[in-house]
Amino acid sequence: MLYAQTDPATKRAQFRERLASGELLRVPGAFNPLSARLIQDKGFDGVYISGAVISADLGLPDIGLTTLTEVAGRSQQISRMTDLPSLVDADTGFGEPMNVARTVQTLEDAGVSGLHIEDQVNPKRCGHLDGKAVVDTDTALKRIRAAADARRDPNLLIMARTDIRAVDGLDAAMDRAKQLVDAGADAIFPEAMKDLGEFEAMRNAVDVPILANMTEFGKSELFTTTQLSNIGVNIVIYPVTLLRSAMGAAERTLDAINADGTQQSVVGEMQTRARLYELLDYESYNSFDSSVFNFTLDNHF
Repeated sequence: MLYAQTDPATKRAQFRERLASGELLRVPGAFNPLSARLIQDKGFDGVYISGAVISADLGLPDIGLTTLTEVAGRSQQISRMTDLPSLVDADTGFGEPMNVARTVQTLEDAGVSGLHIEDQVNPKRCGHLDGKAVVDTDTALKRIRAAADARRDPNLLIMARTDIRAVDGLDAAMDRAKQLVDAGADAIFPEAMKDLGEFEAMRNAVDVPILANMTEFGKSELFTTTQLSNIGVNIVIYPVTLLRSAMGAAERTLDAINADGTQQSVVGEMQTRARLYELLDYESYNSFDSSVFNFTLDNHF
């Protein structure tokens, strides 16, 4: 009932333990707190909080228009709703190294288990679009050093994302990843790898966990969990998958209403009232007030 029973410090420690096991953790992106609860209910290993999704939810493109306050607020709403660890996209850290430090502590207070900071310049853009630009090595390393130094919980995962592959090639990405680890990164997010071999090369370049971004309509093929696990990838994210699925269903429903004058033809594709109430844990609220949940629902409602 209400929020998760597992406190943020415990979730961080458990996240670190799972990462140390070497297994592949499957981490879909939650577009709101309810979808985070669904991710947990379906047996996944963590929840991803995507900057692109937060931007889209506000009706904005993913070009660095969101603020730390907006990202932290949504991170808290999602993180507190699940016992799973949450990993959040902190973009470029929202400013210079001192801003990066504040970002880390603000997101730590929001209850996340980890965050990643990238080496793009501002205004940034989606990692799977052309025309990206990255900062120089010194600036990239300062961001990660500031992030690592700022955390108060040593189990808060500081992940470095590098977009340099699309700018200067794979060798540059491997070199920068090594430097980012030396600067204090606990994990590496190599963005927009071209193929499985490039992910494997990044895996072999560093001794920390690496993440694979399996976003639709991007630069990378949608590799299976078996393929990624076989080359030693530690985390796979599906950042915008649930939002795209939900918005696709919403479009089809609106089209049906326009065409038929009713939503009847798509009701069978909807989540039932009973299933929604189950996810909301509606019945457990009865222990506080018996007048709240004093009814039954058939599963088809």
